[in-house]
Amino acid sequence: MKKGLVLLVMILSCFAINAQSFKGLDVSPMDAVSYPMSYKTSDKIIKIIYSRPQLKGRTVEALAKPGEVWRMGANEATEIRLYKNVVFGGEKVEAGTYSLFAIPGEKEWTIILNSDTDVWGAYSYNEKHDVVRVKAEVSKNEESIEAFTMVFDNKMNLYLAWGNEIVTVPMSEE
Repeated sequence: MKKGLVLLVMILSCFAINAQSFKGLDVSPMDAVSYPMSYKTSDKIIKIIYSRPQLKGRTVEALAKPGEVWRMGANEATEIRLYKNVVFGGEKVEAGTYSLFAIPGEKEWTIILNSDTDVWGAYSYNEKHDVVRVKAEVSKNEESIEAFTMVFDNKMNLYLAWGNEIVTVPMSEE
């Protein structure tokens, strides 16, 4: 009798585990980009973790308002980890982990590295904790990019693409 009861409890718990409901896919999926592209942490200079908002019929300006601080992605503030000292948009920055924010503009964006990490969006953004602010050039792209995307070129320049805009942040090793 005890064995039968134990077996019944085990079977019922399997159904309970399988009945667990899981949330659907995040509408702004998390992504990461690193330089150089390597699976060995010892080779990395930079790693950026961000969520990718999508336009879905909206404009970049509606989601990343010109003249206002934007979290450079969706959900949590974008995080940039510098494994080595770098020159970020012409400014020297020490190795460390920072949040990455932007102030969009028509011809240039202000890109901000801030010492506050593990923050949601730009709601608690504090300018006093800015490590560096640099200007980044905006160019136009013929093809519209639906999901906000970040990539590095082979010279370590960071490109931010969304809609018909491409923002370029020159970077190099110190």
